[in-house]
Amino acid sequence: MSSAALSEFALISRYLARPASGRADIVVDNGDDCAVIAPTPGHQLAISVDTSVVDVHFPGSAPPAAISEAMLAVALSALVYKGARARWCTLALTLPETDPDWLAALGEGFHALAERCGCALIGGDVTRGTLSLGVTVHGELPAGSALTRAGARVGDWIAVTGYPGRAAEGLARWQQGERDLAHPLLDAYLRPQPRLAAGEALRGLASAAIDISDGLLADLGHLLRASNVGAQLDLAALPLATPLRATLDADQVQRRVLAGGDDYELLVTLPQAQLERAQQQLAVLHLPLTPIGRIVAGEGIGGLPEAFAGLDGWDHFAERRA
Repeated sequence: MSSAALSEFALISRYLARPASGRADIVVDNGDDCAVIAPTPGHQLAISVDTSVVDVHFPGSAPPAAISEAMLAVALSALVYKGARARWCTLALTLPETDPDWLAALGEGFHALAERCGCALIGGDVTRGTLSLGVTVHGELPAGSALTRAGARVGDWIAVTGYPGRAAEGLARWQQGERDLAHPLLDAYLRPQPRLAAGEALRGLASAAIDISDGLLADLGHLLRASNVGAQLDLAALPLATPLRATLDADQVQRRVLAGGDDYELLVTLPQAQLERAQQQLAVLHLPLTPIGRIVAGEGIGGLPEAFAGLDGWDHFAERRA
């Protein structure tokens, strides 16, 4: 179907708009050109935006439901590491053409994740051009409780949720032509899962936090610079996913874990007194929290073999990823 066959407003109404019935926090819902929301008293707003472009952030041949779900997940992850609860979002969608089946799947993928995390789509925009999705997410958290990158202190533990590195290997396999969407590594790449409940659970326990989008080393570096501290890593403590260990040698696995991005696991620092409690909190969510090093005085990251010293993460202006 050509773009002329379906108007902008018909497209929005049919595939994207979904009333958030019964929510008192949404005073004016989508369809009125400008939404009006009522934040919870005593809370602050956390707001983040993420833009994803075809063949830069995601492959155009990926399933449309996976594309939209992943793009919302990426945006939500910034709220997660702040310790915020997702509440509202907007979507700016640019399309080269309007294919009804493709759009229906795109909308279903987006709303499936939005509904799971209680994040209502309250507005957006649709235009014609190269395929891209711009998602703005809004969350809430008790006033004064936000986690940032700048709170790490000497002596804190460095810990990571889950198993980083899986998405990077999934990307490599996708680029090699593998299309088994049920494979756990491809699934980790195509459908990243924001650690929604974990961020809230770590609020008040962690001293600093960041999500792993560019790669563990790259994002740890962002946190260290913001906190004006250094790190000493214990590579033997890195959590290694079984599918990685089953197919890659030890050096390749470590490289995936340290330099691979797109995992959206949480990387946090914790005072010694809070580490065990944090692990217990996440165990309830069936999510491991693995200590991988300590915060030290100075700058930079210690504990890396010389061969790993130059490992970098994702840079939008240095390479193409999808």
